[in-house]
Amino acid sequence: MSLSGRIIAVCTSREKGTIKKNVGEAELIEGFGIEGDAHGGFAHRQVSLIASEDIEIMKAKLPELVPGSFAENLTTEGIDLASLSIGDKIKAGKCLLEVSQIGKDCHAKCQVFEQTGECIMPTKGIFCRVITGGHIRTGDPIELYGGAGHCEDD
Repeated sequence: MSLSGRIIAVCTSREKGTIKKNVGEAELIEGFGIEGDAHGGFAHRQVSLIASEDIEIMKAKLPELVPGSFAENLTTEGIDLASLSIGDKIKAGKCLLEVSQIGKDCHAKCQVFEQTGECIMPTKGIFCRVITGGHIRTGDPIELYGGAGHCEDD
């Protein structure tokens, strides 16, 4: 995997702790997250990302897994999310995100856990703040934009 790839799903849900559905496109709002998503406005965890490659590994346990099964907002392909650090900036379509958290404590027995038997968000997911909002859609490029604390425009 590399430091660039593409978005293969844009997912939202109306309630926290539930599986998200791929809506194909959405508005990212600066300082908030995805318009209409239950996790919007949640402090530093405004947008969650997980790699489709990690979902594919989990499909060995549960073949019906799809983007959104782990309650992620953006499912990516090709970009090595595991290599990113807090403070790294990611260009997603025309939007700018800043990595704010790596992994998380999973809710005990949430819907995601109930469906999959385990959750990969605690170890494979990343969370970002929305620095520059805009429209985002499936197929948009996603890439590392500068490094921790550094933007190409600085």
